[in-house]
Amino acid sequence: MEIERGSFTPIEKLPLYFKGSVITGFGRGSKQLGIPTANLPVEELEEELKDIPIGVYYGWANVEGLENDNVYPMAMSIGWNPFYKNTKKTIEIHLIHHFERDFYGAELRAIGLGFIRPMCDFKTLEELVKAINDDIEYGKKCLEKPEFKKIKQDPFFINKQ
Repeated sequence: MEIERGSFTPIEKLPLYFKGSVITGFGRGSKQLGIPTANLPVEELEEELKDIPIGVYYGWANVEGLENDNVYPMAMSIGWNPFYKNTKKTIEIHLIHHFERDFYGAELRAIGLGFIRPMCDFKTLEELVKAINDDIEYGKKCLEKPEFKKIKQDPFFINKQ
């Protein structure tokens, strides 16, 4: 399955700023996909989410209290996962870094800078995993641009109020 990435109408709401305590998700990211995600509670973010297209985004994120609050590249899914027939909207963030432990309950801050692709369905789990890994690689390349690199220093990550 060939997926087009990055060639969509610009999204007016970018950048997207999200923060919240990491909650337990469906338990599929690490276990089934090998791609751990941190889930944010959507109930607290409904106002921000109402005008945002569902799909996959790239940007930066950090977890308060972990590894000196370092900021890492991330890929973020906002919406319903059609492969799993989800009925609940989710925000699932994959920080592109290996953490030694889970961080449920910790505050995660994320800035979405670009739209990778809309949600789509997949015929197999393998297709889904390949698409996610391709999304991650696409996002990492986009974040190499100087205008995106500087966002790692955004006050949103530093001023914890």
